[in-house]
Amino acid sequence: MPAERLPMRKIREILRLRWGCGLSARQIARSLKIARSTVAEYVRRATAAALSWPLPEGLDETAIEQLLFPALSLIPASQRPLPDWVEVHQELRRKGVTLFLLWQEYKARWPEGFQYSRFCALYRLWAKKLDLSMRQEHRAGEKMFVDYCGQTVPVVDRESGKRREAQIFVAVLGASNYTYAEATWTQTMPDWVASHVRAFEYFHGVTELVIQDNLRSGVAKACRYEPQLAATYEDMLAHYGTVGLPTRVRHPKDKAKIEVGVQVTERWVLARLRRQSFFSLAELNSAIRKLLEELNQRPFRKLPGSRLSLFESLDRPALRPLPAERYVYAEWKKARVSIDYHLEVQGHYYSVPYQLYGQELDVRLTATTVEFFHKGQRVSSHARSFLRGRHTTLKEHMPTPHQSYAEWTPERVVGWTTQAGPFTRSVAEHIMASRLHPQQAFRSCLGLMRLGKIYGASRLEAACQRALRYQATSYRSVNSILKSGLDKQPLRDEVKSAAAVDHSNIRGSAYYEGEPAC
Repeated sequence: MPAERLPMRKIREILRLRWGCGLSARQIARSLKIARSTVAEYVRRATAAALSWPLPEGLDETAIEQLLFPALSLIPASQRPLPDWVEVHQELRRKGVTLFLLWQEYKARWPEGFQYSRFCALYRLWAKKLDLSMRQEHRAGEKMFVDYCGQTVPVVDRESGKRREAQIFVAVLGASNYTYAEATWTQTMPDWVASHVRAFEYFHGVTELVIQDNLRSGVAKACRYEPQLAATYEDMLAHYGTVGLPTRVRHPKDKAKIEVGVQVTERWVLARLRRQSFFSLAELNSAIRKLLEELNQRPFRKLPGSRLSLFESLDRPALRPLPAERYVYAEWKKARVSIDYHLEVQGHYYSVPYQLYGQELDVRLTATTVEFFHKGQRVSSHARSFLRGRHTTLKEHMPTPHQSYAEWTPERVVGWTTQAGPFTRSVAEHIMASRLHPQQAFRSCLGLMRLGKIYGASRLEAACQRALRYQATSYRSVNSILKSGLDKQPLRDEVKSAAAVDHSNIRGSAYYEGEPAC
């Protein structure tokens, strides 16, 4: 109702300017020097009364006022029909449904029912009587809450008898409270990601959001305003078309749903398993799965139905479908492209296009593949190799003679090593010859030159001479000789020669010449 009742003359003027002249509410308010909300309210009342411009003839001011301001219902509140609050509460969990829409449907059925403000007040009063977890409004298919129980379950090794504590992962859907739980050995990234994958499959779909605590496996950097998710975790969520949303630090109300879900799991699942002994993770998960079915089918105390029935009617129809392929676990790292257009990943060297020399790339590692990304675009992919010190090279990644990168030739690299001496050059040539592609040896040869800067050219030359003598022509061998100081010690042949000529106790063959016979 407007803050003040306007004279009928001004009401007529509002309707004339709006419907007769087509002015906006803002223009009318400025012309008549009244609030824009007042203009909108009188237009709404006139529309509800089915009035139009020009006003019907024979309609006096009293009749118009009665149409615009109908008398309030004199029906006592106790005699007005009450909505089905349980149905209202459940309908609110559906996407796009609001209290105003439900009130309109209620008034269409019961015209003598409560007005909107009283309708909302009565619903909130009724909702306060529910449990905390029930009072929170979560849209169907919107959120999945995840966390670990504080309680663990011991698993005994049959052979050694040692006990190992299993962690309990819990996932709860926001609208239906449908619950999933499983045991894993750790809370590290592989187990954390795999538990999400199995939870999505248990729910037969994916929610819009995944709400998690600031667990290190999920959140690389906690922040109130811009938390940073771990790259592997974010990669998994992107595969399923959902988004991770960490809760605020030290704000338990943000995760009240999962806190209750963890408590329910500990009381109705783990507590019932406390006297049982388990000898494998699979055996423990089998027992948990059976008790989960009972938990999800157990009737609510203050609402009709169960977690399972609400899941089937609310969450499941609203969940996004699972992708065609299951997520393949992958780890993300960063690596920089070396002069030989290779990157080192866990001791193996993989090639990328030579133009990326000096760039830092994102590396995605799965059990079978290695992928490299530059500014979000994949630039190279290889089958994963676990051979340390070896190279995997694609010919199309190598430079051509007509491109600027061709200045890095084997001749130029070997020419650098000549500055230290012939033995260093010889070691470099041996390294070049040992590779399928000479470019694969650039890194090792540059390593030799770096050793020359650290230890000096004379020591590097001595170390390379020793390496050639013992056929240990590699960067690692030369580096080891220099670190241990073997380059400062004479070679074995030199020791023998010195012992034969210079030792003070040896007279030599001339000493015995001319001696008389006995």
